[in-house]
Amino acid sequence: MRAATLTASRRTLVPAALLLYLLLPLPALSAEGWLEVHADDGRLLVALPMLEGEAWCLEWNHSVKGFAVLDCYRHRDGRMVLERSPLPDFAAGLDHIPGRGRQVSDGEGGYWIEAIDEPVPGNAYRLRVGSLRVDHRLVVEGERISLSRLAANRRVTIRLTLPD
Repeated sequence: MRAATLTASRRTLVPAALLLYLLLPLPALSAEGWLEVHADDGRLLVALPMLEGEAWCLEWNHSVKGFAVLDCYRHRDGRMVLERSPLPDFAAGLDHIPGRGRQVSDGEGGYWIEAIDEPVPGNAYRLRVGSLRVDHRLVVEGERISLSRLAANRRVTIRLTLPD
């Protein structure tokens, strides 16, 4: 009798679950995305799910001073958007360009360039990955993926890919 009851319950639950699935609003498919890194020969080196609103940074060691420099991006409205850059000081090549975000102190002698809010054209950019000394790396939710270990001294394309 117990097996008959379970079978009858499943027969009524499956159509009800299907109906709820069809009637409830689902997240837009455009909210799905992938952060991908492709080698020049087209090989996929890195693929990370990147939902709408999620963020990541490209981090590297400054070539002269050696400290970490970051450019931080967000998947916003189907676009790869450069949001901010935390920088420890005004070393060679690091400065604030007036009119491009706003510079604020980090409270530790460095600064942040906040509110850059620049969409990356075509949701992709090319990067010549540095040696292990420079160690270009993706930072996503505190995890680091070394692009230099995968493609030192080679060009890659970093792309936010969305479903068609």
